[in-house]
Amino acid sequence: MGDARRRAVGPGGRRRTGGVLGSRPAYSVRLAPATRPRPASAAEWTVPWLRVAAAYAWRLIVVGVAVYGVFSILGSFQLIAVALFLALIVTSVLRPLTDLLDRVLPRPLCVAIALVGSVLLMLALLALVGNAVANESGRLVGEFRGGVHRIEQWLQRPPFRLSPGRLSQLQNQVTHYISTHRSSLLSNAVSGLSRAVEVATGGALALFASVFFIHSGERLWGWMRDELLPSPARPAWDRAGRAAWRAFAGYTRGIIIVAASNAVLVGIALLVLRVPLALPLALLEFFAAFVPLVGSPVALGVATIVALAGRGPLTAAAVLALIVVIGQLEGHVLHPLVMSWAVRLHPLVVAVSVIAGSIVGGVIGAVVAVPLVSVVWSVLRALRAVPPPGPTHL
Repeated sequence: MGDARRRAVGPGGRRRTGGVLGSRPAYSVRLAPATRPRPASAAEWTVPWLRVAAAYAWRLIVVGVAVYGVFSILGSFQLIAVALFLALIVTSVLRPLTDLLDRVLPRPLCVAIALVGSVLLMLALLALVGNAVANESGRLVGEFRGGVHRIEQWLQRPPFRLSPGRLSQLQNQVTHYISTHRSSLLSNAVSGLSRAVEVATGGALALFASVFFIHSGERLWGWMRDELLPSPARPAWDRAGRAAWRAFAGYTRGIIIVAASNAVLVGIALLVLRVPLALPLALLEFFAAFVPLVGSPVALGVATIVALAGRGPLTAAAVLALIVVIGQLEGHVLHPLVMSWAVRLHPLVVAVSVIAGSIVGGVIGAVVAVPLVSVVWSVLRALRAVPPPGPTHL
């Protein structure tokens, strides 16, 4: 018995396995059998997409609520918001000229030259338009009377076939409406005068803010950044603010160039077609082009009505063809060429932005919507990008 125990235990107290070299050990580790990956079911493929969609959905809801809140706040302080928006537009246009003059003149004198020169230019343009309307007023009355008569004759022919009694009935209805609503029209005119006072106040505030924005915009931004933000958040907000200004300034300069190009083309075409009030209609086209995709057709629609009353259906049809040509040129040539340095948005995004802005804020909302979306998109891209090395300037 002792000999068997000694044979089982080897030298050094190690227990022998009882087998020869290379044989299977008495105690082995059993490995788990290899299994093939089970194909994922349809539910397992669908749930991650639902999670991603839900995550983006609540973020979009938060962004929508934030945008609605911003528009609501701006609506409560509409005069101040519009004045500051105009001041930013003036700053984006006159800042390069001021920086150019700053090389040879003192900074305050450069700001004064840029602002006073631009105001005098606008007043001269308005005086030119008023002079043109005053000179053509006598001739326009006769042309419009003849144009209205031609329109009546045109409506009596196919395909409309309106009877003369029906046309006279429509004229009587318009006259009756004006006579019965004379007091409301007068009150609207009085409210229009008060609105004009608000516009003058907003213009003065915009001019006052433009002086400081053009003269020392960087110092104002640095003061707001250092006073209102904690130190860890300053670099990101500084990068976002500078990206927002670049997008806003690029969009504003680009849309001014596009509007000026449209106004020149429309003015030349109306002069060639001998449409009355060609210069005022070209100026209307310039200001209407600030509302993308909508403003230019509306302005050219007014020009079509004027052409129909003043020159007849053939000239009006030529102006309608001009609407199509200007729209194609603006959408496929001017915007891609001129707006290349600014944020380029898809036409669907632009259309939805304009409609949403007009619903929330009327004409002002339609004008502000596209640059606001451009600024927000630029800020998001700047916050997601890696910070560039070295300082940047406004």
